[in-house]
Amino acid sequence: MLTLYYAKGSSALASHILLEEVGATYAVHEVPIQKGAHKEASFLAINPKMRVPALQTPEGVITENPAILNYVAATHPEAGMLPDTAFERAQADALNAYLCATMHVAFAHKLRGARWADDENALQNMAAKVPSNLADCAALLEEHYIVGPWAMGETYTTCDAYLALVPQWLSKGGVDIAKYPKLKAHRDASLRRPATQAVMAVHGI
Repeated sequence: MLTLYYAKGSSALASHILLEEVGATYAVHEVPIQKGAHKEASFLAINPKMRVPALQTPEGVITENPAILNYVAATHPEAGMLPDTAFERAQADALNAYLCATMHVAFAHKLRGARWADDENALQNMAAKVPSNLADCAALLEEHYIVGPWAMGETYTTCDAYLALVPQWLSKGGVDIAKYPKLKAHRDASLRRPATQAVMAVHGI
């Protein structure tokens, strides 16, 4: 049995969607971050980083979306969520790493600036840069990373579950996704998938 620790409105959405896509047998455990549940001893025992998602597996806990996505895909090979060749898998890993380490961080400057600065002016400046930084990320994805209809082409992969977060980040960051036709088409196609619909209902999106 797998257990996904998540918070509504968090990046755990990506891992949750993939679990649903592959037909995994799993449970979910909500960690209400707004109530400080991520700092409680019971969750610190799961993930001392105080972050979601975290996936409890029979072998132990996995954290970070790129790692969780790869684990879920690799343990459910029949679902075909990993590209076929080593090069294509590396390309998928590169996209997922970009979403994790660059675009998510750019979005986090809006509400989580205190992770990087204490000065109020610095916090305001970081928040003010969020729309332009997210727009730059979206433009890069649009031009270089969305083959169509899915990230890697004709087949839905781990990347597409992760890309489901991008419309959420853009909307909350004040960036109009309509300026990016490939991203908008990807969002619309994702929203037609039963797995995405089911998970978004759980997350209240």
